[in-house]
Amino acid sequence: MALGTICERAARCLVTMASGFSGEPGEAAAEDDNDTEDTMSDSLNPVQMLLHRAQTTPQAPYLHQPRNGAWKSYTWGEVADQARRMAAALQSLGVPAGSAVAITGINTAHWFMADFAAGIGGYIGVGLYPKQSEDAVRFILQHSEAKVVFVGPMPDMDSFLSCLPADVIRIALPYPGVPACPYSWDALIAKQTPLAEPAPRQPDEPWSLIYTSGTTGNPKGVIVTGRNLTFTIAGAVKAMPARPEGEHFLSYLPLAHAFERGAVECVSVYLGAQVWFLENLDKLGDTLKQVRPTRFYGVPLVWTRIQGQILKQLPQQKLDRLLRIPLLSAYVKRKIRKGLGLDRCWLRVSGAAPLPLPVLNWYGKLGIDIYQGYGMTENSIYATVNLPGANRAGSVGRPQADSLIRIGEGGEIQNKHPGVTPGYYKDPQKTAELFTADSWLHTGDVGRLDEDGYLYITGRVKEIFKTLKGKYVTPAPIEGAFSGNHDVDQMCLVGAGLFQPVMVLALTPEARKKPPAEVEKELVATMEQVNATLEAHEAISKIYISRDAWSIDNNLLTPTMKVRRNEVEKRFAALIEANESKRELKVVWEK
Repeated sequence: MALGTICERAARCLVTMASGFSGEPGEAAAEDDNDTEDTMSDSLNPVQMLLHRAQTTPQAPYLHQPRNGAWKSYTWGEVADQARRMAAALQSLGVPAGSAVAITGINTAHWFMADFAAGIGGYIGVGLYPKQSEDAVRFILQHSEAKVVFVGPMPDMDSFLSCLPADVIRIALPYPGVPACPYSWDALIAKQTPLAEPAPRQPDEPWSLIYTSGTTGNPKGVIVTGRNLTFTIAGAVKAMPARPEGEHFLSYLPLAHAFERGAVECVSVYLGAQVWFLENLDKLGDTLKQVRPTRFYGVPLVWTRIQGQILKQLPQQKLDRLLRIPLLSAYVKRKIRKGLGLDRCWLRVSGAAPLPLPVLNWYGKLGIDIYQGYGMTENSIYATVNLPGANRAGSVGRPQADSLIRIGEGGEIQNKHPGVTPGYYKDPQKTAELFTADSWLHTGDVGRLDEDGYLYITGRVKEIFKTLKGKYVTPAPIEGAFSGNHDVDQMCLVGAGLFQPVMVLALTPEARKKPPAEVEKELVATMEQVNATLEAHEAISKIYISRDAWSIDNNLLTPTMKVRRNEVEKRFAALIEANESKRELKVVWEK
């Protein structure tokens, strides 16, 4: 299931303002000692670190997988043993060293193990979103020349299986709903002796291929080397070291995405953290309250849906009134954090897209500081970050250790450090376009640095458009200002070829249940409030409301939950053209 779909379902069930923590998983297993191993040598790659953990703390719990409502836990020793056996099995199947090995399915303990097995065996891990277009699946498997596909639980299984080449080796992960394949995980590892040592691999050889979703064209395969991984993970661990009481992650964002793969899978190995998975997305809210993670990562849609659910049960006026009463305010804040399962969470991160400043400030009033960072697949999601004690709302933080940031021509943010990809797989032309003449990474983002070194993203180079008045408009800050309206789920400012920009948007599930007149009134009020801060050529002239939610399925969101602006423009072009001259009309509903 792709990121957008996960966030849509996750946010629907994430918040139930429960009376408190009633589950055991976050406390049942003994806390990690973490034995000060967070300062391990920067030269160890993830599988070397895994094997070190298995040798030094073999009985300590690592991965926790729910099965039929009960938790199955795997120790460091067990995870390493299964990964080493699968690496040996891949070699016994004749898979050549350096081959691509694809992994798909929702996040599970065996997704981790399959990726570790690829690393131990000297293979290149390739993640596939569990719900991805058939064209994208076919392209990635063909382009990467994948020899093996690990098949995990997912929706639309038949659609996925129809995309697999006849000669690819299929290995079923041991979960309900996964159809029989020529090979199964349990049967293969039962026949193998664990591989004694990881296959030799040079630091600059490819470790993974992470295919970007892209808003147009085929996905691009970003090469991630061992050197990229060790540099960025070491930097992240030093900036955000393990707490003495131990670290707990809840893994639910897609592992095919660079962020979850790095910040959860890889970092957990270096921190000695425990990782908990979901049985299904409908149980996310309950699982979050059971696990009570110490670190929680979400995308803007998750955070705004949580906000919407809280306001549904505790309207803004009532919440404001309670927060103004000193003693009651502290109680309400604690109650909300506990009801969400975030009562022991010290690091709350939002990524993938900017989280609007009004939302950040709203959470801040509840004592829930959210830290935004900045990165992209091409720099291993490592550029800048806000941290506890150094958090400037509205920014994406200051440069991480040894990450160089400069503002180039046209205000473009450019980045340089050892974690930057060497390029795109099998695509020298796009690789050449990725770098400046002096080898800095083109990010394609526009931004500025303040006097203290905090970075602010103000837009995308390719998203800036010119209206028929001949003046340029940057949509990102206007969309950010409009996000103060809690009825809005997704939005896209459109204006190329128009006299004035228009806002195209999708409503939240709650807003779609409201009387249309009420929704229109609030949207127009927001538009007028935003327009009062803009130049005349930037002012929004109309609002177009989508008849349905934007998702992966209707092609309006990428698998990483970015709006496909070209698709939005294409879908609404006729409606915008038909209504552009109607000056008195402020809101148009798509039929």
